[in-house]
Amino acid sequence: MGFDRADCLRARAEVPALKRQHGGRALVFLDGPAGTQVPQAVIDAVVQVYTSRNANTHGRFVTSQEADAALARAREVVAAYLGAPGPANISFGANMTTLNFALARAIGRALRPGDEIVITALDHEANRSPWLALSEHGAVLREVALRPDGRLDTDDLRAKVGPRTRLVALGWSSNALGTVNDVALARELTRAAGAWLLIDAVHYAAHFAVDVGALDPDFLLCSAYKFYGPHVGVLYTRAGLLEQLRTDAVSAQDPAAPYRIETGTLNLAAIAGVRAAVEWLASFGAGASLRQRIVAAMDAIGAREHALAARYHAGVQRIAGATVFGPGFESRARAPTVSITLRGRRPDAVARALGERGICVWDGDFYACRAIEVLGLKAQGGVVRTGISLYNTEEEVDWLLESLAQIAAAPAAVRA
Repeated sequence: MGFDRADCLRARAEVPALKRQHGGRALVFLDGPAGTQVPQAVIDAVVQVYTSRNANTHGRFVTSQEADAALARAREVVAAYLGAPGPANISFGANMTTLNFALARAIGRALRPGDEIVITALDHEANRSPWLALSEHGAVLREVALRPDGRLDTDDLRAKVGPRTRLVALGWSSNALGTVNDVALARELTRAAGAWLLIDAVHYAAHFAVDVGALDPDFLLCSAYKFYGPHVGVLYTRAGLLEQLRTDAVSAQDPAAPYRIETGTLNLAAIAGVRAAVEWLASFGAGASLRQRIVAAMDAIGAREHALAARYHAGVQRIAGATVFGPGFESRARAPTVSITLRGRRPDAVARALGERGICVWDGDFYACRAIEVLGLKAQGGVVRTGISLYNTEEEVDWLLESLAQIAAAPAAVRA
């Protein structure tokens, strides 16, 4: 079972924002790496909380009991999305960044001066800044180098993980370049060193089926608003590990996983939307179990996204003055996110010109600041990033290519 054009059109019909017009034509949402549009099923799930069971948890009345049940079910559904053993592995937070800072503070309390943390030059700042902050408490930060082709230097990764390593914090896929990293190698190295492995799967989990059972990370984080849900952060923790950490918590907080890192009342309406987003994705797959439907759907959706991104990747390279960054599309191990520059045009000017044509793309560094700096792109304002999501079409990609060709050929009017 694949995800074909009919499935794409079905998805488009179920996402209200895609009906929006700009300049007499439908807006083209190629900004998915910064957050996808949401289906009506997600909107309905959020509204249903506010209209029928808007109550806090742990009460002795019906709406509170319904809130408890809904939160428990959301954990089960997200566990299925990630291939986790069960709901006790799944914690929620305001966003991935907030969860990761909380996790870093807890891990920092377990470190001794001289303990090493390995980060990379490719990662989003949400998986760099929390760990860099621990250097103030004596941790030694070691950075894995980024190669000019947009891939991490795996030889350098091997060299940086050693007997003093306590944690490797690694992005599964780059939100700036689409690179998919060798997390299996990182798991092998951390096991040999007796270190923890933390995976930032924010960009990866939007395009590929995640199986924490197969990878066995100690921690994995993602964000539901990248896969058609509301702004909610998700933390997977290996069983028994969260209880070993001294987290920030009020005295009345449940000290067991998954609650141990959840401070204050959760956004229950948004979490209901997360469950709805996963179930909506699963509706595009076949299988006896929710997990089987999720994997089938993500594999099929990913194949179509890859083909559309490859279409754009091939086409944009034919535009005079375009430079494309990151790995090619020879392998499926590549997220459908493509970043470019146009000679003589600043990225903000290109994005603005595309925006005037009703095409939504991002410019800048997308908080992958170190990667943009290493590639020598900081001074010119970064890159222009295009991301393919399940609702994008061939026509939208072709309109983007046509528009970029016009911008590249235009006089200085689009120059910043």
